[in-house]
Amino acid sequence: MKRPTALLAAGALLLGALTACGPKDAPGTPGGSGLRVVTTTEILADLVRQVGGDRVRVDSIVPPGGDPHSYEPTPRDAAKVAEADVTFTNHLLLEEHALIKTIDANAPEDAPNVSLAEAAEAYGAHVIPLVENIALDVPWLGLRVLGEGAARGATRSSDVLLSATEVQGPGHLVAYLTQSLGQPQVYFDSGDGLDEKDTTSLPPAAHTHLNWAFTAPGVYRLTLRARLKNPQGPPSELGTGTFTFAVGVDPHGVARPQDTVIDEGHTDLTVNLDTGALSAYTDLRAGDGRQEELPPDQVVIDVPNKALDQVPDNPAFAFLGPPGTPVHQLPQAVLGKHVHGEIDPHLWQDAENAKAYVQLIRDTLARRDPGGAALYQDNARRYGEELDALDAYLSAQVARIPADRRQLITTHDAFGYLAEAYGLKVAGFVVPNPAQEPGADDVRRLTTTIRNLKVPAVFMEPNLAQRAAVLTQVAEDQGVRVCTLYGDAFDAHVRHYTDMMRHNADELLSCLGGGAP
Repeated sequence: MKRPTALLAAGALLLGALTACGPKDAPGTPGGSGLRVVTTTEILADLVRQVGGDRVRVDSIVPPGGDPHSYEPTPRDAAKVAEADVTFTNHLLLEEHALIKTIDANAPEDAPNVSLAEAAEAYGAHVIPLVENIALDVPWLGLRVLGEGAARGATRSSDVLLSATEVQGPGHLVAYLTQSLGQPQVYFDSGDGLDEKDTTSLPPAAHTHLNWAFTAPGVYRLTLRARLKNPQGPPSELGTGTFTFAVGVDPHGVARPQDTVIDEGHTDLTVNLDTGALSAYTDLRAGDGRQEELPPDQVVIDVPNKALDQVPDNPAFAFLGPPGTPVHQLPQAVLGKHVHGEIDPHLWQDAENAKAYVQLIRDTLARRDPGGAALYQDNARRYGEELDALDAYLSAQVARIPADRRQLITTHDAFGYLAEAYGLKVAGFVVPNPAQEPGADDVRRLTTTIRNLKVPAVFMEPNLAQRAAVLTQVAEDQGVRVCTLYGDAFDAHVRHYTDMMRHNADELLSCLGGGAP
């Protein structure tokens, strides 16, 4: 309910050197044709235009209809950033990490580089956690970086490098990602020896999901080495840790009395960027979803016999062995690359959060261009009144929907703020992140949810229509409508934030059903 009121590394360095050779026009001068602003998404660009008016010239890196979760920047994008007077990102790991690194590498030193989702809390923005509640009867094991590492010079453009340096056991250990379309990407593979290629990277405060395969039963010990790679300079050492796996054998026979056996729930092999320590970050003992850090030498991870599987008859999986060969495997749980943080980044789906963004944009533009401060203040005030009206409109439209029909089933998990702010419930989604591909369990869960709740409609995002085949097919099978909600992007029909949100309000009412006001 409504709450109370790198370009691409070397290229980036070259670009920076070239742009430093000549002077830039001062912001807001006739020669500069207004304050030059670069945003990551069209939604943010629209908010900036509403505040800046004719005094700003705004470019969005992700084009209309593009997906910020997966968009890969180009040299042309880096050139835009290098000429910017101000840059705005959403962040909270909404954008592809390469896009954030490109902005941070190319933004001029004197240009404010603002992460709106993080900084807007000071203006009253409300944030909610991402909740992953996928029921598995074996451990769900990933990799994670905790902390920000400010004392170590880490920034949002930093990378934490995790390397497998030693594996002891009766067979080979392989950690790999199943990407979209089912193609594997190997992270660690002891079968061909361990070297620098057995290294992966994560940005600060992120985590990801992997498959963990073992080619023979027995006890395995995996040693991981963690290093911090800041944008400048060589990697610096953080720490190491050795994790024990009981594969197809009784884990309690391997564990000491003081050890914790991890046999269910969500656990990540984790490096704490603030302390440098590695741990098993697990929700096993809390019982309420909270996670705690356990030292690597005090846990045994159970890979039970019910995790026994066979190598697929697909040449892409030859690294696991011949087709049909038995392997024990802890599954990835969700398909596709999915690096994310702890907080839902889609703040703008609550109009009050968009108002906080606008106030932050107002103050940022005014600091960069004091001569336009009065204009920015006036525009933000008038647009804020428009957002207040939008907020009331959203509340009124949803209130007309019968309470038992206020159920959202969507393409991906982008509407938590919309639901919390306006009295809806997120009943389901195909996948948490549009970069992922749904598995058989996702399809079964989606089908059961639609059938049990008797929802009249499900909702697809227009820019993700090509990835919505599963949602469309399940909806057709269950005889329910497929409607549209805008999540991360505009398209040719909707080019403004307020139009987007009014469309969403009207579509919810039309598709879920409601009476007269």
